[in-house]
Order: sequence, then C-alpha cells, then structure tokens
Amino acid sequence: MIQENIRIVQDRIAGACRRSGRDPAAVTLIAVSKTFGAAQIAEAGRYGLSDFGENYIQELRAKKEVLAGSDIRWHFIGHLQTNKIRYIAQWVHMIHSVDSVRLSSALSAAGARIGRTIPILVEVNTTGESSKFGCPPEQTPEFTREIRDLPWIRVAGLMTMGPLSENPEAARPAFRLLRGLRDRIREDGLNISHLSMGMTNDFEVAIEEGATHLRIGTAIFGARGPGGH
Repeated sequence: MIQENIRIVQDRIAGACRRSGRDPAAVTLIAVSKTFGAAQIAEAGRYGLSDFGENYIQELRAKKEVLAGSDIRWHFIGHLQTNKIRYIAQWVHMIHSVDSVRLSSALSAAGARIGRTIPILVEVNTTGESSKFGCPPEQTPEFTREIRDLPWIRVAGLMTMGPLSENPEAARPAFRLLRGLRDRIREDGLNISHLSMGMTNDFEVAIEEGATHLRIGTAIFGARGPGGH
C-alpha cells in the first residue's frame, strides 16, 4: 500500500508542477510519520523517501534510535518546548515551527553548545485561527529581523498550515499570503527560500503557490488511529 501511495502522490506532485511551470525536483516531500511505526517508515524509505516529519520529541527520538544508521532526514514539525531542544539539536535536519524570540534564542544557545547551526523555519498563522500556533502575518517581517542575526540558527524560510477544509481551494489565500511574506522578507535582505506548506488535502494548491516542502501523512501511510490527525 505504501509503495502505491507514494507513486500516486509523486505523480500528483509532478502534475501540479507541470501546471505551474515548476521543476518537481524543487519540491521536497516530507512523509509525516507521527503515530506510525519504524517499520512503516523503513518501508517508505525503501521506496525512495528520505525526509520524515514528526510532531512529538519522545516519539521522534524513539524512532530515530530504532532506525539508526539510515539516511533519514528528520524534520520536527510540532510545537517545540525549549526544554526539549537538547534532545534533537545535534541531528534534526530542520525545525519547522519556530514562532517566538524565546525559542529562537534557546535554539541558538543550544547550537552554540554543540557547535552546530540549526536550520529553522518561522511558523506563521496565516488563517488567524486561535487553535494554531504561529507568528501573526503582520508581525512576521519584524520577527525575522529580530532573530536573523542569532549566530547559531539559520532562518531558511517560512511554514504554515492551511485551514481545515475538504476544499483544497480554501487554502490558497493562506499559501499565497505566506509566499508574499517570504518575498517581502527577501526584499528586506534576508535570503530565505523555503515555503513549508501543503498537506494531504491541499498540497497541489500549495505547489501552485510555490511550496518547496510538503508535509504529507495520510496520503502516504493511510488514516491514523486514535490520537492521530
């Protein structure tokens, strides 16, 4: 099932790239593996996936230990508490969910202790929903100015979640807003490129709006059990 799901998703990514005149190689597929086991991650890896996203530190650490020696690039996409940074700072490929100066400073301090610059994305709440984390769009340019010179983090781009909707088009305004913010921040002199946006329900719209990283779980691994989303 996973092999066929990956093929379908990759075909849909290629189709969306053709429609929008983009190179599929410019789009990274992150398989969101929360609540799924190491065996399923390993299977997805055998069929060509190398980027996996997790929401919870304890679950991520356990899977990394089981899959030690693999070439997986782990992305942390959940809400990160400062007291958990030390568990992933040494090896996490990218943190997608930075939305405060306090967290940014703590990440930079952790990077200094281990001598590693940690790649991060600024999370933006483009829908205004109170249930979501993220920097308000109107504050995002100023926020990036505040953290851009912290020495041991690298602001690589922005991340957002579209609205929860069965209609993929409902997400287009949020994705377009994020792309506009990235372009505005670039004009301010910060060379960022990544846009982490698009999930199972709306990733083709995200590609059309410039996504560089997709976070797709259900379309690859199937429906999650209790506790999953």
